[in-house]
Amino acid sequence: MAEGLEVALTDLQNSWNNVRHRTEEISSSRLLVRRGQAFNITLFFRNRAFQPGLDNIIFVTETGPLPDLPKGTRAVFSLASHRGPSPWIASLQAIGASSLEVSLCAPPVAAVGRYLLKVHIKSLQGPVTAYQLGEFILLFNPWCPEDAVYLESEPQRQEYVMNDYGFIYQGNKNWIRPCPWNYGQFEENIIDICLELLDKSLNFQIDPATDCALRGSPVYISRVVCAMINSNDDSGVLNGNWGENYSDGTSPTEWMGSVAILKQWHAAGCQPVRYGQCWVFAAVMCTVMRCLGIPTRVITNFDSGHDTDGNLIIDEYYDNTGRILENKKKDTVWNFHVWNECWMARNDLPPGFGGWQVLDATPQETSNGLYCCGPASVRAIKEGEVDLNYDTAFAFSMVNADCMAWLVFGGKEQKLHQDTNTVGNFISTKSIQSDERDDITEDYKYAEGSLQERQVFLKALEKLKAGRSPGSLRAESRPRSVPLSDSPRSLATPSLQPSNVVQVSLKFQLLDSPDMGQDIRFVLLALNMSTQFKDLKVNLSAQSLLHDGSPLLPFWQDTAFITLSPEEAKTYPCKIPYSQYSQYLSTDKLIRISALGEEKSSPEKILVNKIITLAYPSIVINVLGAAIVNQPLSIQVVFSNPLSEQVEDCVLTVEGSGLFRRQQRVLIGVLKPHHKASLTLQTIPFKSGQRQIQANLRSNKFKDIKGYRNIYIDFGL
Repeated sequence: MAEGLEVALTDLQNSWNNVRHRTEEISSSRLLVRRGQAFNITLFFRNRAFQPGLDNIIFVTETGPLPDLPKGTRAVFSLASHRGPSPWIASLQAIGASSLEVSLCAPPVAAVGRYLLKVHIKSLQGPVTAYQLGEFILLFNPWCPEDAVYLESEPQRQEYVMNDYGFIYQGNKNWIRPCPWNYGQFEENIIDICLELLDKSLNFQIDPATDCALRGSPVYISRVVCAMINSNDDSGVLNGNWGENYSDGTSPTEWMGSVAILKQWHAAGCQPVRYGQCWVFAAVMCTVMRCLGIPTRVITNFDSGHDTDGNLIIDEYYDNTGRILENKKKDTVWNFHVWNECWMARNDLPPGFGGWQVLDATPQETSNGLYCCGPASVRAIKEGEVDLNYDTAFAFSMVNADCMAWLVFGGKEQKLHQDTNTVGNFISTKSIQSDERDDITEDYKYAEGSLQERQVFLKALEKLKAGRSPGSLRAESRPRSVPLSDSPRSLATPSLQPSNVVQVSLKFQLLDSPDMGQDIRFVLLALNMSTQFKDLKVNLSAQSLLHDGSPLLPFWQDTAFITLSPEEAKTYPCKIPYSQYSQYLSTDKLIRISALGEEKSSPEKILVNKIITLAYPSIVINVLGAAIVNQPLSIQVVFSNPLSEQVEDCVLTVEGSGLFRRQQRVLIGVLKPHHKASLTLQTIPFKSGQRQIQANLRSNKFKDIKGYRNIYIDFGL
C-alpha cells in the first residue's frame, strides 16, 4: 500500500524565474514574478516519487490579510490536465525519482502584491497533508498581451519599466534644462516599501479585503499610489512646500533621486518626508509605478495652468507698474509643472481612450475627496472629452486654458488682453533609450491657433457648463467696471491684442545667458508699426517668482520714455546688478521682468513679460579607469562656487543605482569666491549595464548645483 506523499523541500527557483520575469535586478534570493507568465518550482519528496494516478496535488495562493475565493485573493487549483474553475494554472513539467517540477501561472488580471504559496497533497490511501511552500511577489506584466498594462514596443518597455534613471525637464520654455534623477526602482527594499505604501493607503485601512481584491486594476492602483505620494490625506510619502523656508527639512531642489526619499519615509515609520514640489512627487511616483510593473514616464508642461474654478480661463492681475499681483482666486500659471503618464487599458471608458494616462501626485485639487489626479486619458484631453474619468477637465486646463490679463488701478479692473496660447508649451519627456528630450505637445492638443484647437476648447467648455447647474460657470467673474461688450469674445477667434490697436510692439531680449552671480543685462525692443509718431511711457519692474507662479515683491523698477518715428525700432538697455537681485531671489531662481506701456493718444495698454531662470555651472564628473562589476572604481567630482562671495555649509551629495549602495555625503565646509575644487570617491559597482551618477552641491547661498555622468559597467569575467 502506497504511503502518503511527504514534501521535504521546495525550490522556488528564484534566480532562474527572476531572470525570465525580468526581476533579477530586484533580487536573486526571493521570488518575484509577473502575472500572465509561467514560473517553475520544484518539490522534493521525503519518502517516494510522485505517482500521477495516485497523488493529487492542489496548490493554494493567498494575498492580503483576508484571503477570499470569491474576491480573487485566494485561489485553489490542482495539478491536472483539465482546466479547473480557477484562472490560476498548474502544469506538470518533469517527474524525478524523488522530485516534481511544476509550472505555475497567475492570471493576467490577478491582484499584485505579496502572496503565500501552499500545497495540499491527497493520496488515495494516506491523509491529506498541507505544506507552506514559501512567499512570492506578483507584479504587473507589460510583456503579456492579456495584461491591462501591455506595451507592445520592447524599447519602450526598457525605457518606461526597466530604466532606473532619467531626466526631469525644468527651467522655463525659453531655457529648458534636464535635471538628472535616480529612480532606483530595483534598489534593495524598494519593492517592499512600495507594497508598504499600498498598505498604508486609506483604502486599505478602511477595507483591506476589498482593497487587495482591486489591486489587479492598474486604474485603481494608480489612483491609490497617486494619493499616497503626497501626505495631504494620509501618511503619504512627501510633504509639499511652495514657500521659501525649508529649514526643518530638505529643499525640494536638493533631491536627485527617489531611493533616499522612500527609504527615509520607511525608516521614520511612514512619516512624510519634508519637502517635495511637483517634480519630486512625479519622480517618486515614477519609481513606485515602474517597480510595480506599470510603464511610466515623467512629463513636464511649461507654462502650466492651474484653473481653480473650472472655467478654462486663468486670470492674472497687474498694477500700473507692470508687476503681477497676488491672485485672490489662486488661479496661477506655473513656469513648469511635472506629472506622470502611465500606460494602461481603460476598460472603464469608451473604446479608444486607453494608452497613456495623466496622473498628477502634486496635491492641487481633490478628486473624490482625496488629493490625487487621474488617470486622465491623454487622448481624451486632446479631444476635449473632459467629462471622462478621472479629472480630465483639470488636466485639460493645465495644457489648454486661456489666460486673461487684468490691470488693477484705482479700485477698478481693466482687461488688458486674453491670450489663447500662453498655457501649455513644450510638453516634454525623456526620449526612449537616449538622453534627448521628446516634445509630445501634439499628444495633448491640436496646434495652437488652428481651428481644431478652438473647436476642442469650445467642446470642453460646453461639457463643463453642461456638468454644472445653470449660471454657476463664473459669468459673474467679469469686473463690474468694464462694459459688458468689452469682456466676452468669440472663443472661435483669438482676441485682438492691444499692440495691434496701438500699433506698437514691445519685446524683451536678453543680452547674455543669465548666470547666477552675474548682472542681468537685457533690452526692451520697441517697434512702431504705424505711419504716425508714437510717444511711449513704459513702466518696467522685476520681481522674484515662486515655482507655482506666486509673485514676491518687486526689487527693481524703471520708467522709460520712448519716442518712435513712423516704423522706427528702438532698444532701451536695462541692467539688474547681482547685488540688487541676490537677496530677493527665491530658491526657484526665477525672475519675472515686466513692461507696461501706454501711448499718449490711446487708452490701450501693452503688457509684455519674460521669465528668467538663473543658471549655475554644472558639476563635472570624471570616471577614472575601467568600470567593472565588483571591481574598485574611482570617481572624480569637480565643482566650484559661482558667486563672488564666500559660501558656507557646503555639502556634496553623490548617488547612482548599481554604483553606490547608499547616498554619499561629503562635508566641504567653506568655498571661497569663484573657488574650484575636486575630490575623488571610491566605490565598487554591484550591477552591470548602463548606469548614471548624479551629484548635487548645496551651501548657505544655493541648494542645487547639479551634475551627472552616464557610465557603462562591464560584467567582467
